[in-house]
Amino acid sequence: MSGWDRDDIDLVAPGFIGFAEDGTGEFGFIAVRGWMDCRPVERDGRVGVEFTWEGVDEGGQVSGRGWAVVVDAGTIEGHVFLHLGEDSSFRAEPYGDGDELDGQ
Repeated sequence: MSGWDRDDIDLVAPGFIGFAEDGTGEFGFIAVRGWMDCRPVERDGRVGVEFTWEGVDEGGQVSGRGWAVVVDAGTIEGHVFLHLGEDSSFRAEPYGDGDELDGQ
């Protein structure tokens, strides 16, 4: 997520965002974990999704909305909003078998 550095994003666990074919998804960054309800959209001519989400932040219930679009070769860019809280843009790349988590 832009606005935060990698150490912040990976505070509790490695940051991630994932989408399922059934229109759901989930993400995690810092101490936030969210479960998404996604709807397909086109934004500026790009394939994408808009979503609402519910989750937890340091044990408290939170919710919000967001969007993401495919930029190139599976890379996505988007924005996530916490209801009555912060918001941030993000850029995510696919995680593969050869990638490392936590430097391992």
